[in-house]
Amino acid sequence: MDRTEKLTRETKETKVTVELNLDGSGKNDIDIGYKFMNHMLTLFSRHGNIDLNIKASGDLTHHVIEDVGITLGQCILKALGDKKGINRYGSALIPMDESLARCAIDFCGRKALILDLKLNEECNIEDVAVEDIKHFFNSFAENAKMNLHLEVLYGSNDHHKTEAAFKALARSIKQAKTIVSDEIPSTKGIL
Repeated sequence: MDRTEKLTRETKETKVTVELNLDGSGKNDIDIGYKFMNHMLTLFSRHGNIDLNIKASGDLTHHVIEDVGITLGQCILKALGDKKGINRYGSALIPMDESLARCAIDFCGRKALILDLKLNEECNIEDVAVEDIKHFFNSFAENAKMNLHLEVLYGSNDHHKTEAAFKALARSIKQAKTIVSDEIPSTKGIL
C-alpha cells in the first residue's frame, strides 16, 4: 500500500508544497521561512515516523503558517486513502522538561478541535505569534478531517509547551495511522 502524497497550494498570498510518506522513518527537509515552525514540523516528522518535505513562502507569517496547516492536513487525509485497516485512534501523553501535553485523535472524517495550549497570548515564541500556532492546529485538523483534542496540562515555558504539543500530536498520528487489520474501522463501513 502506497501512503504517499504531494500537494502544492498556490494563492495570491502564498506558495506551499508538502510531500509526505506516512510509512517513513522521520526523514525531513522543511523550510517555511520561520525557524520556530521549521523546528516544530521537523520534530513532528521525526516523532510521527513521517517522511516530510515542506517548502513555503508568502507575504505574511499568518498566511504562510495557515496554508502550511491546510496543505499538510490535506496531504495526510489523501495519503490515508479509504483508511482501510488503520488503527483510527491515537493518543499520547508527552513531557518536555517542565511541560506536559496530552493529545487524542480520531481520523473519523469530521473536524472537531479542542485546543488548550496554555500559551501567553501576548507573546511570540521565537519568530512566531502564539495566535498563528493555534491557527495552524485549527487549519490542520479541519483539512485532515479529524477530531483533535490537544491540551497542555501544565508548564511554564511556552517553547516547551508548544514542543510537547507537537510531539504529542505526532505520536498520536503514529499510533492512529498504523495498519492493524484489513477492515475499515467503522460500523458505517466508511470513514
